[in-house]
Amino acid sequence: MLKKLLLVSLLLVLLTFSSLAQVRNVILCIGDGMGLPHVHLTALIEGRNLSFMNTPYVGLVKTHSYDSWVTDSAAAGTALATGFKTTNVMIGMLPDGRSVPTIFEILKQYGYRTAIVVTCRVTHATPAAFYAHVDDRNKEFEIAKQLIESETVDIVMGGGMAYFLPKDKGGKREDGLDLIELAKKKGYTVITKKSEMKELKDTEKVLALFAADHLTPASTRSGEQPMLYEMVEKVLEILSSRDEPFIIMIEGSQIDWEAHDNDIYGVWKEMVEFDKAVEAALKFALKRTDTLVLVTGDHETGGLSLSSGDYRVDVEKIRKFRATTDWFLSRFSPAKPDEFKRAVKEYYDLDITDQEVERVKNAKNQKIEFGRLLGEKVNVGWATTTHTGEPVPIFAFGPGAEQFTGYLDNTDIPRIVMKLLGYSLQYPLLKEPVPVK
Repeated sequence: MLKKLLLVSLLLVLLTFSSLAQVRNVILCIGDGMGLPHVHLTALIEGRNLSFMNTPYVGLVKTHSYDSWVTDSAAAGTALATGFKTTNVMIGMLPDGRSVPTIFEILKQYGYRTAIVVTCRVTHATPAAFYAHVDDRNKEFEIAKQLIESETVDIVMGGGMAYFLPKDKGGKREDGLDLIELAKKKGYTVITKKSEMKELKDTEKVLALFAADHLTPASTRSGEQPMLYEMVEKVLEILSSRDEPFIIMIEGSQIDWEAHDNDIYGVWKEMVEFDKAVEAALKFALKRTDTLVLVTGDHETGGLSLSSGDYRVDVEKIRKFRATTDWFLSRFSPAKPDEFKRAVKEYYDLDITDQEVERVKNAKNQKIEFGRLLGEKVNVGWATTTHTGEPVPIFAFGPGAEQFTGYLDNTDIPRIVMKLLGYSLQYPLLKEPVPVK
Protein backbone atom coordinates (compact mmCIF):
# COMPACT_ATOMS: atom_id res chain seq x y z
CA MET A 1 0.00 0.00 0.00
CA LEU A 2 2.86 2.39 0.88
CA LYS A 3 4.42 1.68 -2.50
CA LYS A 4 1.17 2.65 -4.26
CA LEU A 5 0.78 5.83 -2.20
CA LEU A 6 4.32 6.91 -3.05
CA LEU A 7 3.62 6.33 -6.74
CA VAL A 8 0.49 8.49 -6.56
CA SER A 9 2.36 11.22 -4.69
CA LEU A 10 5.15 11.28 -7.23
CA LEU A 11 2.62 11.46 -10.05
CA LEU A 12 1.04 14.54 -8.48
CA VAL A 13 4.40 16.21 -7.84
CA LEU A 14 5.61 15.69 -11.38
CA LEU A 15 2.30 16.92 -12.72
CA THR A 16 3.30 20.39 -11.54
CA PHE A 17 6.30 20.36 -13.87
CA SER A 18 4.92 18.33 -16.77
CA SER A 19 3.43 21.27 -18.66
CA LEU A 20 6.81 23.03 -18.60
CA ALA A 21 8.79 20.08 -19.97
CA GLN A 22 9.45 19.12 -23.57
CA VAL A 23 8.30 15.74 -24.86
CA ARG A 24 11.29 13.66 -25.93
CA ASN A 25 10.16 10.05 -25.47
CA VAL A 26 6.73 8.49 -26.01
CA ILE A 27 5.41 5.24 -24.53
CA LEU A 28 2.07 4.23 -26.05
CA CYS A 29 0.37 1.40 -24.14
CA ILE A 30 -2.55 -0.31 -25.87
CA GLY A 31 -4.83 -2.73 -24.09
CA ASP A 32 -6.31 -4.67 -27.00
CA GLY A 33 -10.07 -4.83 -26.50
CA MET A 34 -9.80 -2.83 -23.26
CA GLY A 35 -12.85 -0.75 -22.48
CA LEU A 36 -13.61 1.16 -19.30
CA PRO A 37 -15.59 -1.79 -17.83
CA HIS A 38 -12.50 -4.03 -18.17
CA VAL A 39 -10.45 -1.45 -16.28
CA HIS A 40 -13.03 -0.87 -13.56
CA LEU A 41 -13.88 -4.55 -13.02
CA THR A 42 -10.18 -5.43 -12.66
CA ALA A 43 -9.75 -2.63 -10.13
CA LEU A 44 -12.72 -3.96 -8.13
CA ILE A 45 -11.34 -7.49 -8.13
CA GLU A 46 -7.85 -6.31 -7.19
CA GLY A 47 -9.20 -3.99 -4.53
CA ARG A 48 -7.10 -1.06 -5.77
CA ASN A 49 -6.72 1.42 -8.55
CA LEU A 50 -4.70 0.12 -11.46
CA SER A 51 -1.47 2.07 -11.93
CA PHE A 52 -2.71 4.09 -14.88
CA MET A 53 -5.95 5.03 -13.09
CA ASN A 54 -3.78 7.37 -10.99
CA THR A 55 -2.63 9.41 -13.99
CA PRO A 56 -3.82 13.03 -13.90
CA TYR A 57 -5.48 13.28 -17.30
CA VAL A 58 -8.25 11.10 -18.70
CA GLY A 59 -10.25 11.28 -21.92
CA LEU A 60 -12.56 9.23 -24.13
CA VAL A 61 -11.70 7.95 -27.60
CA LYS A 62 -13.96 7.08 -30.54
CA THR A 63 -12.76 3.97 -32.33
CA HIS A 64 -14.90 3.49 -35.45
CA SER A 65 -13.20 2.56 -38.71
CA TYR A 66 -13.69 4.12 -42.15
CA ASP A 67 -16.38 1.64 -43.15
CA SER A 68 -17.95 0.56 -39.86
CA TRP A 69 -19.01 1.93 -36.50
CA VAL A 70 -17.35 -1.20 -35.07
CA THR A 71 -13.65 -1.40 -35.84
CA ASP A 72 -11.31 -4.35 -36.00
CA SER A 73 -7.76 -4.20 -34.65
CA ALA A 74 -6.22 -3.58 -38.08
CA ALA A 75 -8.17 -0.39 -38.77
CA ALA A 76 -7.89 0.73 -35.15
CA GLY A 77 -4.13 0.09 -35.12
CA THR A 78 -3.75 1.99 -38.38
CA ALA A 79 -5.60 4.98 -36.92
CA LEU A 80 -3.37 4.97 -33.84
CA ALA A 81 -0.19 4.56 -35.89
CA THR A 82 -0.87 6.89 -38.82
CA GLY A 83 -3.65 9.30 -37.92
CA PHE A 84 -5.84 8.03 -40.76
CA LYS A 85 -9.04 5.97 -40.85
CA THR A 86 -9.14 2.88 -43.02
CA THR A 87 -11.41 -0.06 -43.66
CA ASN A 88 -11.47 -3.10 -41.41
CA VAL A 89 -8.67 -5.64 -42.11
CA MET A 90 -6.42 -3.06 -43.83
CA ILE A 91 -3.09 -2.10 -42.26
CA GLY A 92 -1.11 1.07 -43.00
CA MET A 93 -3.24 1.86 -46.05
CA LEU A 94 -6.06 4.19 -46.96
CA PRO A 95 -9.30 2.63 -48.18
CA ASP A 96 -8.24 3.23 -51.81
CA GLY A 97 -5.05 1.23 -51.33
CA ARG A 98 -2.52 4.04 -50.92
CA SER A 99 -0.02 3.43 -48.14
CA VAL A 100 0.57 6.00 -45.43
CA PRO A 101 3.72 6.16 -43.29
CA THR A 102 3.44 5.37 -39.61
CA ILE A 103 4.71 7.54 -36.80
CA PHE A 104 7.51 4.99 -36.36
CA GLU A 105 8.60 5.43 -39.97
CA ILE A 106 8.51 9.22 -39.73
CA LEU A 107 10.31 9.46 -36.40
CA LYS A 108 13.04 7.08 -37.58
CA GLN A 109 13.97 9.78 -40.08
CA TYR A 110 14.53 12.18 -37.19
CA GLY A 111 16.82 9.90 -35.21
CA TYR A 112 14.30 8.19 -32.97
CA ARG A 113 14.71 4.62 -31.83
CA THR A 114 11.60 2.48 -32.01
CA ALA A 115 10.34 -0.56 -30.13
CA ILE A 116 7.33 -2.89 -30.10
CA VAL A 117 6.55 -5.13 -27.11
CA VAL A 118 3.55 -7.49 -27.33
CA THR A 119 2.26 -10.84 -26.09
CA CYS A 120 0.85 -11.90 -29.47
CA ARG A 121 2.65 -12.66 -32.72
CA VAL A 122 4.64 -9.57 -33.68
CA THR A 123 2.96 -9.87 -37.09
CA HIS A 124 -0.52 -9.55 -35.57
CA ALA A 125 -2.74 -6.59 -36.46
CA THR A 126 -1.86 -4.03 -33.77
CA PRO A 127 1.96 -4.33 -33.88
CA ALA A 128 1.90 -4.66 -37.67
CA ALA A 129 0.06 -1.33 -37.94
CA PHE A 130 3.20 0.48 -36.78
CA TYR A 131 5.49 -0.80 -39.53
CA ALA A 132 3.58 -2.69 -42.27
CA HIS A 133 1.43 -1.82 -45.28
CA VAL A 134 -0.92 -4.57 -46.49
CA ASP A 135 -4.52 -4.69 -47.67
CA ASP A 136 -5.32 -7.66 -45.45
CA ARG A 137 -4.14 -8.24 -41.88
CA ASN A 138 -4.05 -11.98 -42.55
CA LYS A 139 -1.03 -11.60 -44.86
CA GLU A 140 1.27 -12.23 -41.92
CA PHE A 141 4.05 -13.80 -43.97
CA GLU A 142 4.27 -10.58 -45.97
CA ILE A 143 4.05 -8.55 -42.77
CA ALA A 144 6.98 -10.49 -41.29
CA LYS A 145 8.98 -9.83 -44.45
CA GLN A 146 8.24 -6.11 -44.25
CA LEU A 147 9.27 -6.01 -40.59
CA ILE A 148 12.77 -7.31 -41.33
CA GLU A 149 13.33 -5.64 -44.69
CA SER A 150 12.16 -2.18 -43.60
CA GLU A 151 14.13 -2.10 -40.33
CA THR A 152 11.48 0.33 -39.08
CA VAL A 153 11.47 -1.21 -35.60
CA ASP A 154 14.77 -1.40 -33.70
CA ILE A 155 13.59 -3.64 -30.87
CA VAL A 156 10.83 -6.20 -31.36
CA MET A 157 9.61 -8.50 -28.59
CA GLY A 158 6.72 -10.97 -28.71
CA GLY A 159 5.81 -14.22 -30.43
CA GLY A 160 5.50 -15.55 -33.96
CA MET A 161 8.81 -17.25 -34.80
CA ALA A 162 7.04 -19.66 -37.20
CA TYR A 163 6.19 -16.76 -39.52
CA PHE A 164 9.87 -15.94 -39.97
CA LEU A 165 11.16 -19.43 -40.78
CA PRO A 166 10.65 -21.75 -43.77
CA LYS A 167 8.98 -25.12 -43.25
CA ASP A 168 12.24 -27.06 -43.51
CA LYS A 169 13.46 -25.15 -40.44
CA GLY A 170 10.35 -25.69 -38.36
CA GLY A 171 8.44 -22.62 -39.50
CA LYS A 172 5.33 -22.02 -41.58
CA ARG A 173 6.74 -20.13 -44.57
CA GLU A 174 6.21 -21.82 -47.93
CA ASP A 175 8.33 -19.33 -49.89
CA GLY A 176 11.60 -20.71 -48.48
CA LEU A 177 12.61 -17.36 -46.97
CA ASP A 178 14.60 -17.51 -43.74
CA LEU A 179 13.87 -14.12 -42.23
CA ILE A 180 15.81 -14.96 -39.08
CA GLU A 181 19.03 -15.24 -41.07
CA LEU A 182 18.13 -12.04 -42.92
CA ALA A 183 17.52 -10.29 -39.58
CA LYS A 184 20.96 -11.35 -38.37
CA LYS A 185 22.57 -10.01 -41.57
CA LYS A 186 20.82 -6.72 -40.96
CA GLY A 187 22.35 -6.49 -37.50
CA TYR A 188 19.56 -7.81 -35.30
CA THR A 189 20.45 -9.77 -32.20
CA VAL A 190 17.99 -12.66 -32.32
CA ILE A 191 16.89 -14.31 -29.08
CA THR A 192 14.19 -16.82 -28.14
CA LYS A 193 14.44 -17.20 -24.35
CA LYS A 194 13.83 -15.06 -21.27
CA SER A 195 17.26 -16.02 -19.94
CA GLU A 196 18.81 -14.61 -23.12
CA MET A 197 16.77 -11.43 -22.75
CA LYS A 198 18.10 -10.88 -19.25
CA GLU A 199 21.66 -10.94 -20.60
CA LEU A 200 21.02 -8.27 -23.24
CA LYS A 201 22.99 -5.09 -22.77
CA ASP A 202 23.14 -1.96 -24.89
CA THR A 203 22.42 -3.27 -28.36
CA GLU A 204 21.36 -1.52 -31.55
CA LYS A 205 18.67 -3.91 -32.78
CA VAL A 206 16.87 -6.87 -31.17
CA LEU A 207 14.42 -9.43 -32.54
CA ALA A 208 13.07 -11.42 -29.60
CA LEU A 209 10.58 -14.13 -30.54
CA PHE A 210 9.67 -16.18 -27.49
CA ALA A 211 7.15 -18.55 -29.10
CA ALA A 212 6.36 -20.08 -32.46
CA ASP A 213 2.92 -18.47 -32.29
CA HIS A 214 1.44 -16.22 -29.58
CA LEU A 215 2.86 -16.27 -26.07
CA THR A 216 0.86 -18.40 -23.66
CA PRO A 217 -1.81 -16.57 -21.61
CA ALA A 218 -0.64 -14.50 -18.65
CA SER A 219 -2.38 -16.86 -16.22
CA THR A 220 -0.26 -19.86 -17.28
CA ARG A 221 2.90 -18.34 -18.78
CA SER A 222 6.14 -19.65 -17.27
CA GLY A 223 9.60 -20.89 -18.10
CA GLU A 224 11.45 -19.10 -20.89
CA GLN A 225 8.51 -16.92 -21.96
CA PRO A 226 8.77 -13.55 -20.19
CA MET A 227 5.91 -11.56 -18.77
CA LEU A 228 5.03 -8.31 -20.51
CA TYR A 229 6.46 -6.10 -17.75
CA GLU A 230 9.78 -7.97 -17.91
CA MET A 231 10.05 -7.23 -21.61
CA VAL A 232 9.12 -3.59 -21.03
CA GLU A 233 11.74 -3.17 -18.31
CA LYS A 234 14.45 -4.63 -20.55
CA VAL A 235 13.47 -2.48 -23.53
CA LEU A 236 13.50 0.67 -21.39
CA GLU A 237 16.90 -0.33 -20.00
CA ILE A 238 18.31 -0.72 -23.51
CA LEU A 239 16.77 2.42 -24.98
CA SER A 240 17.68 4.67 -22.06
CA SER A 241 21.33 3.60 -22.21
CA ARG A 242 21.84 5.94 -25.16
CA ASP A 243 21.21 9.65 -25.54
CA GLU A 244 18.62 9.19 -28.28
CA PRO A 245 14.87 9.84 -28.17
CA PHE A 246 12.55 6.86 -28.55
CA ILE A 247 8.98 5.75 -29.07
CA ILE A 248 7.60 2.43 -27.79
CA MET A 249 4.31 0.67 -28.48
CA ILE A 250 3.35 -1.80 -25.74
CA GLU A 251 0.32 -4.03 -26.23
CA GLY A 252 -1.58 -6.15 -23.75
CA SER A 253 -2.61 -8.32 -26.68
CA GLN A 254 -4.65 -11.03 -25.04
CA ILE A 255 -7.17 -8.95 -23.10
CA ASP A 256 -9.10 -8.96 -26.34
CA TRP A 257 -9.08 -12.74 -26.77
CA GLU A 258 -10.32 -13.41 -23.26
CA ALA A 259 -13.11 -10.88 -23.79
CA HIS A 260 -14.00 -12.60 -27.08
CA ASP A 261 -14.41 -15.75 -24.96
CA ASN A 262 -16.52 -13.85 -22.40
CA ASP A 263 -14.02 -15.10 -19.82
CA ILE A 264 -13.99 -12.98 -16.65
CA TYR A 265 -10.97 -14.69 -15.11
CA GLY A 266 -8.98 -14.43 -18.33
CA VAL A 267 -9.73 -10.71 -18.71
CA TRP A 268 -8.76 -10.12 -15.07
CA LYS A 269 -5.39 -11.82 -15.37
CA GLU A 270 -4.52 -10.24 -18.74
CA MET A 271 -5.46 -6.82 -17.37
CA VAL A 272 -3.23 -7.32 -14.35
CA GLU A 273 -0.32 -8.25 -16.59
CA PHE A 274 -0.93 -5.18 -18.75
CA ASP A 275 -1.13 -2.98 -15.65
CA LYS A 276 2.26 -4.23 -14.44
CA ALA A 277 3.76 -3.30 -17.80
CA VAL A 278 2.21 0.16 -17.65
CA GLU A 279 3.50 0.56 -14.09
CA ALA A 280 7.02 -0.16 -15.37
CA ALA A 281 6.56 2.56 -17.98
CA LEU A 282 5.23 5.03 -15.41
CA LYS A 283 8.10 4.32 -13.01
CA PHE A 284 10.51 5.12 -15.83
CA ALA A 285 8.65 8.34 -16.66
CA LEU A 286 8.53 9.37 -12.99
CA LYS A 287 12.31 9.58 -12.95
CA ARG A 288 12.34 12.02 -15.86
CA THR A 289 10.47 15.06 -17.15
CA ASP A 290 10.65 14.25 -20.86
CA THR A 291 8.60 11.08 -21.27
CA LEU A 292 4.92 10.98 -22.23
CA VAL A 293 2.99 7.82 -21.29
CA LEU A 294 -0.37 7.12 -22.92
CA VAL A 295 -2.66 4.21 -22.04
CA THR A 296 -5.69 3.39 -24.17
CA GLY A 297 -7.60 0.59 -25.89
CA ASP A 298 -7.89 0.07 -29.62
CA HIS A 299 -11.57 -0.87 -29.16
CA GLU A 300 -13.86 -2.53 -26.63
CA THR A 301 -14.49 -6.26 -26.83
CA GLY A 302 -17.41 -8.26 -25.46
CA GLY A 303 -19.78 -5.52 -24.36
CA LEU A 304 -18.77 -6.20 -20.77
CA SER A 305 -21.36 -5.13 -18.22
CA LEU A 306 -20.78 -4.80 -14.49
CA SER A 307 -24.26 -6.08 -13.71
CA SER A 308 -26.61 -8.64 -15.12
CA GLY A 309 -29.75 -6.96 -13.88
CA ASP A 310 -29.89 -7.00 -10.10
CA TYR A 311 -27.73 -4.03 -9.13
CA ARG A 312 -24.70 -5.97 -7.95
CA VAL A 313 -21.50 -7.72 -8.99
CA ASP A 314 -20.20 -10.51 -6.78
CA VAL A 315 -16.53 -9.52 -6.66
CA GLU A 316 -15.78 -11.87 -3.77
CA LYS A 317 -16.86 -14.86 -5.85
CA ILE A 318 -14.78 -13.72 -8.84
CA ARG A 319 -11.69 -13.53 -6.64
CA LYS A 320 -12.01 -17.28 -6.07
CA PHE A 321 -11.79 -18.10 -9.79
CA ARG A 322 -8.62 -20.02 -10.66
CA ALA A 323 -8.71 -20.87 -14.37
CA THR A 324 -9.60 -19.58 -17.81
CA THR A 325 -12.49 -21.29 -19.54
CA ASP A 326 -10.12 -22.41 -22.28
CA TRP A 327 -7.79 -24.10 -19.79
CA PHE A 328 -10.69 -25.64 -17.88
CA LEU A 329 -12.50 -27.11 -20.89
CA SER A 330 -9.28 -28.60 -22.23
CA ARG A 331 -9.22 -30.75 -19.10
CA PHE A 332 -12.84 -31.28 -18.08
CA SER A 333 -15.77 -32.19 -20.32
CA PRO A 334 -19.48 -31.60 -19.72
CA ALA A 335 -19.94 -35.05 -21.25
CA LYS A 336 -18.87 -36.28 -17.82
CA PRO A 337 -21.31 -34.26 -15.68
CA ASP A 338 -20.30 -35.40 -12.18
CA GLU A 339 -16.61 -34.78 -12.80
CA PHE A 340 -17.44 -31.48 -14.51
CA LYS A 341 -19.47 -30.23 -11.54
CA ARG A 342 -16.75 -31.23 -9.08
CA ALA A 343 -14.14 -29.39 -11.16
CA VAL A 344 -16.30 -26.25 -11.38
CA LYS A 345 -16.52 -26.28 -7.60
CA GLU A 346 -12.75 -26.75 -7.29
CA TYR A 347 -11.66 -24.08 -9.77
CA TYR A 348 -14.48 -21.53 -9.42
CA ASP A 349 -16.02 -22.34 -6.03
CA LEU A 350 -19.44 -22.41 -7.70
CA ASP A 351 -22.23 -24.98 -7.67
CA ILE A 352 -23.89 -25.76 -10.97
CA THR A 353 -26.88 -27.95 -11.75
CA ASP A 354 -27.23 -30.89 -14.12
CA GLN A 355 -29.33 -28.66 -16.36
CA GLU A 356 -26.50 -26.10 -16.53
CA VAL A 357 -23.98 -28.81 -17.38
CA GLU A 358 -26.31 -29.95 -20.15
CA ARG A 359 -26.58 -26.36 -21.38
CA VAL A 360 -22.81 -26.17 -21.81
CA LYS A 361 -22.65 -29.63 -23.36
CA ASN A 362 -25.25 -28.81 -26.03
CA ALA A 363 -23.92 -25.35 -26.87
CA LYS A 364 -22.60 -24.61 -30.35
CA ASN A 365 -19.58 -23.00 -28.64
CA GLN A 366 -19.00 -24.60 -25.24
CA LYS A 367 -16.32 -22.13 -24.24
CA ILE A 368 -18.55 -19.09 -24.79
CA GLU A 369 -21.52 -20.74 -23.10
CA PHE A 370 -19.43 -21.74 -20.10
CA GLY A 371 -18.01 -18.22 -19.82
CA ARG A 372 -21.48 -16.74 -19.88
CA LEU A 373 -22.72 -19.23 -17.31
CA LEU A 374 -19.91 -18.25 -14.96
CA GLY A 375 -20.73 -14.59 -15.57
CA GLU A 376 -24.33 -15.14 -14.63
CA LYS A 377 -23.22 -16.77 -11.38
CA VAL A 378 -21.34 -13.59 -10.37
CA ASN A 379 -23.75 -11.08 -11.98
CA VAL A 380 -21.47 -9.97 -14.81
CA GLY A 381 -22.96 -9.65 -18.28
CA TRP A 382 -21.66 -9.81 -21.85
CA ALA A 383 -23.44 -8.31 -24.86
CA THR A 384 -21.43 -9.99 -27.60
CA THR A 385 -18.45 -12.20 -28.43
CA THR A 386 -17.05 -9.62 -30.85
CA HIS A 387 -16.00 -5.98 -30.72
CA THR A 388 -18.35 -3.12 -29.93
CA GLY A 389 -18.46 0.49 -31.05
CA GLU A 390 -18.19 1.92 -27.55
CA PRO A 391 -15.61 4.65 -26.85
CA VAL A 392 -12.54 3.62 -24.85
CA PRO A 393 -10.65 5.56 -22.18
CA ILE A 394 -7.27 7.18 -22.57
CA PHE A 395 -5.04 7.91 -19.58
CA ALA A 396 -2.07 10.27 -19.93
CA PHE A 397 0.95 11.22 -17.86
CA GLY A 398 3.96 13.41 -18.56
CA PRO A 399 4.65 16.52 -20.61
CA GLY A 400 1.75 17.29 -22.92
CA ALA A 401 -0.58 14.89 -21.10
CA GLU A 402 -3.21 17.60 -20.75
CA GLN A 403 -3.73 17.43 -24.53
CA PHE A 404 -5.37 14.01 -24.23
CA THR A 405 -8.60 14.99 -22.50
CA GLY A 406 -12.11 15.44 -23.77
CA TYR A 407 -13.81 13.41 -26.47
CA LEU A 408 -11.16 12.41 -29.01
CA ASP A 409 -11.04 10.35 -32.17
CA ASN A 410 -8.39 7.62 -32.33
CA THR A 411 -6.76 9.45 -35.26
CA ASP A 412 -6.21 12.44 -32.97
CA ILE A 413 -3.76 10.52 -30.78
CA PRO A 414 -0.79 10.20 -33.20
CA ARG A 415 -1.45 13.70 -34.52
CA ILE A 416 -1.22 15.21 -31.03
CA VAL A 417 1.88 13.11 -30.29
CA MET A 418 3.62 14.35 -33.43
CA LYS A 419 2.66 17.94 -32.66
CA LEU A 420 4.13 17.63 -29.16
CA LEU A 421 7.34 16.24 -30.64
CA GLY A 422 7.52 19.14 -33.07
CA TYR A 423 6.77 17.19 -36.24
CA SER A 424 3.82 16.81 -38.58
CA LEU A 425 1.75 14.05 -40.10
CA GLN A 426 1.37 16.11 -43.29
CA TYR A 427 3.46 13.95 -45.57
CA PRO A 428 3.23 12.45 -49.06
CA LEU A 429 1.52 9.11 -49.53
CA LEU A 430 3.91 6.24 -50.14
CA LYS A 431 2.64 4.84 -53.45
CA GLU A 432 -0.12 4.79 -56.01
CA PRO A 433 -3.37 3.06 -55.06
CA VAL A 434 -3.62 -0.68 -55.41
CA PRO A 435 -6.89 -2.43 -56.30
CA VAL A 436 -9.01 -2.89 -53.19
CA LYS A 437 -11.95 -5.28 -53.27
